[in-house]
Amino acid sequence: MKAARRSSERAGNLVVHALLIVFAVLAIAPILLIVVNSFKTTPAIFEHPFALPTADTFSAAGYERVFQRGHFVDNYRNSLVVTVGSTVATLVLATLAAFALTEYKVRFAPLVGGFFVAGIMLPIRLGTVPILKTMISWGLMDTLTALVLVYTAMSLPLAVALLMTYFRSVPHDLKEAARIDGAGELRTLSIVLPIVRPGLAAVASVTMLPIWNDLWFPLILAPSQENQTVTLGVQQFVGQFLNDYPALLGALTLGAVPLVVLFVVFSRQFIQGLSQGLGK
Repeated sequence: MKAARRSSERAGNLVVHALLIVFAVLAIAPILLIVVNSFKTTPAIFEHPFALPTADTFSAAGYERVFQRGHFVDNYRNSLVVTVGSTVATLVLATLAAFALTEYKVRFAPLVGGFFVAGIMLPIRLGTVPILKTMISWGLMDTLTALVLVYTAMSLPLAVALLMTYFRSVPHDLKEAARIDGAGELRTLSIVLPIVRPGLAAVASVTMLPIWNDLWFPLILAPSQENQTVTLGVQQFVGQFLNDYPALLGALTLGAVPLVVLFVVFSRQFIQGLSQGLGK
């Protein structure tokens, strides 16, 4: 019986791993195909789309045209400013809000927590028109500040809800001991932060990826060339160079590489943080 059970478990594991490998290939193959063909000449792309570049077909002219005619250096800088600014603001505000909602027993705390949960279910794009009017009245149209404010508001509900699960798991005796020793509330929070570090990493990762990849709000709130993000820059470059396939694939590669790097760097923290947060 034990041998039969082990063999069935092994067969099940093989099937699961085979399916995971198939899904991984289906997800990675299109990205690799774009990257490989971006280093080819146009005839080689159409004649041998699945072949690796050779000495005769290799060409980096597409990337040269991308940097000559595009503005990807400025786009990367803008995306970096918006992503880092929004992530830092989200972490700071969500940490303070989650600590307050879990630590202080006041009547309206559950109501405020409910508002944050409701914010997860309501997409912020439904409020595009009011947001647009607000930014115009504040004089922030076509600025990176507008994007930082919108993305921070968009990320806060999930960040607060996730961090609240971590703060609830912190031993109450630890916080009381810190207060007895004379620590203020901010000092007590700094003592607690190392314990909720996985949650902070999860919030950072789940905040950065959608912001970097968003096209909607950069197109509406910061459409000018000097404030374009990478996603918007790629979209407009693709529209202008539809027939220049090496440059087109090069632009798509430059737009996708940061997302892949961010996911590879923060995937472990993202999965670990979310799984621990949901289990608490």
